[in-house]
Amino acid sequence: MSKRVAVVTGGIGGLGTEICKTLARAGRTVIAADLGAREERIAQFRQDVDGLDVHFESGNVGDFDACGALVRKVEAERGPIDILVNAAGITRDGTLRKMERTDWDAVLNINLDGVFNMCRHVVDSMTTRGFGRVVNISSVNGQTGQFGQTNYSAAKAGMHGFTMALAREVARKGVTVNSVSPGYCETAMVMAVPEDVRTKIVEGVPVGRLGKPSEIARTVEFLTNDEAGFITGANIPVNGGLFMSF
Repeated sequence: MSKRVAVVTGGIGGLGTEICKTLARAGRTVIAADLGAREERIAQFRQDVDGLDVHFESGNVGDFDACGALVRKVEAERGPIDILVNAAGITRDGTLRKMERTDWDAVLNINLDGVFNMCRHVVDSMTTRGFGRVVNISSVNGQTGQFGQTNYSAAKAGMHGFTMALAREVARKGVTVNSVSPGYCETAMVMAVPEDVRTKIVEGVPVGRLGKPSEIARTVEFLTNDEAGFITGANIPVNGGLFMSF
């Protein structure tokens, strides 16, 4: 059997890069899809994945037609897409009283519309072939809410609603759809937070530390495995106990 082809949106971010590397080490051909304007970051990404079956493609998940073009290009060059990981995301924080409509629209467009845009272009092929794995990277803040993040929390909560609905639609076709909700991890975004604020964050995490991107990536790899076909419509929290529910 030929290698499974995986597309990871937001693939050159800290978390996205780790997901790409982990999937490649598990034997997948991986395409990291991200904005093409950040030349220095792309160059660093290429160094980070050197020697692995990981490739970069420029794309904007907020643009429906661009997502279609990306999917067609990958399929033409690499073969059908077996795995889609929607990891692209942005923040535009601010309390609702001060939030500009443009900040709301930008976050919903990338973080939620982007999930629809990519899934819409791969789901037909997956169901026709009888195999597919979709993993949507949500957030603990989509479960708990977060001060100053009405836009982000709404998008991440909406992502899991989307996950459950699509999972029901494609379950009989060999396609699983799940979400992963990371807590605070050692990413550039979190490490840029002032140290005293990070200390308070860690104090609230039962395991007493930030998560590692590799811990999120391993969860994604597990959910995308061929043998994970009985897990669908689930949200897997990877948050060190910051939020617990059942």
